[in-house]
Amino acid sequence: MPLSTLLNGLKDNPYFGAGFGLVGVGAVIAGLRKGFQWGSVLFRRHFMITLEVPSKDKSYLWLLQWITTHARRSQHLSVETTFHQLDTGKINTEYHFVPSPGVHFFWYKRTLIRAERNREKQMIDLQHGTPWETVTLTSIGRNRELYFQILSEARQLALQSHEGKTVVYVAAGAEWRQFGYPRKHRPLSSVILDTGLSDYIVSDVREFISNSQWYMVRGIPYRRGYLLYGPPGCGKSSFITALAGELDYSICLLNLSERGLSDDRLNHLLSIAPEQSIILLEDVDAAFTSREDNERTRTAYDGLSRLTLSGLLNALDGVASGEGRIVVMTTNYRERLDPALVRPGRVDVKVLIDYASQYQLEAMFNRFYPEASLEKGRLFASSVLSVRNNVSLAEIQGYFMHHKTSHDEALNNTSTLLNNQ
Repeated sequence: MPLSTLLNGLKDNPYFGAGFGLVGVGAVIAGLRKGFQWGSVLFRRHFMITLEVPSKDKSYLWLLQWITTHARRSQHLSVETTFHQLDTGKINTEYHFVPSPGVHFFWYKRTLIRAERNREKQMIDLQHGTPWETVTLTSIGRNRELYFQILSEARQLALQSHEGKTVVYVAAGAEWRQFGYPRKHRPLSSVILDTGLSDYIVSDVREFISNSQWYMVRGIPYRRGYLLYGPPGCGKSSFITALAGELDYSICLLNLSERGLSDDRLNHLLSIAPEQSIILLEDVDAAFTSREDNERTRTAYDGLSRLTLSGLLNALDGVASGEGRIVVMTTNYRERLDPALVRPGRVDVKVLIDYASQYQLEAMFNRFYPEASLEKGRLFASSVLSVRNNVSLAEIQGYFMHHKTSHDEALNNTSTLLNNQ
């Protein structure tokens, strides 16, 4: 039987025609679906750009706040409540809205951007103890510069909220976490050190910050260490706070006596400290004594702390120590420190912050009582030093607080400072 005759017979068969038609339609639909899937994949791969930001990244919260300012029509929001103190002393409450989990759309520079915030309820960020989150931005085009601009604007927006304020970080686990809310810069003039000390330290720090290339050319590690030592209450911590405000730096406060602080964790924390920050190690004498004293006073409880002196020394200037770092240590008893801790390279500048001098007493009196004459300031300083020559600035400030309504009372009652010895 000829082939043409067979085909004509199948064509005239109604059952075969119906089945072939259904199969053909199914094949066409399957082909279209497969083509659409491939086309979608190719389109996303070549004509769309996606940015994913996880919650552990520093820019995550910045980006959420930035999206809020652009996705103004979004009706699905989460709230973040903050407090700050006004000049009047009252506490002001502020509410900041950020996009809630879900999909949000907004326009940025004539580009439609899809922002999706995902929250994984089954995954926990161990560092923060919160659910793992991501924000994914998707836009049509291949312009990666668009996302650089978005992140830059988000960072700038976050910095504006901290403008004129000092941020304090504390060590929490393996990271630095902001402690409390940013506080207003403390004026450097509000901390009165002895003649020339403040200017000397500030100029040294500024010289270090502006000369990174000088260190690099000479092969010198680009880091700077300071030791402020002297009696308690003489202004060491206050000056560091004011110095951070003067430089527009943050402060990373690290307690070396903290239980569970190991050599590895200390080294890690110092290497990941936020940029433009002062790492503050207060009362280092309380964490370590000299090696000779340590051998005489060793007890069974020493094993509870896993931080060693050698670990601190290696973290300050070892092979793995970071660059571009400013470390400030304070102590009330310099003689208790191990000589290896304060040698050059680990501590480059040592400054004694001593008991109040004639200059400091005069300056403090004139600052508290601007209506009084300069002569009364000199009389006050001479009167105090005739009573005691070991008075701290903290004691003088407390004394002024008891006589804040009358400078004559402050001038005529300096003998009461003897009771504070």
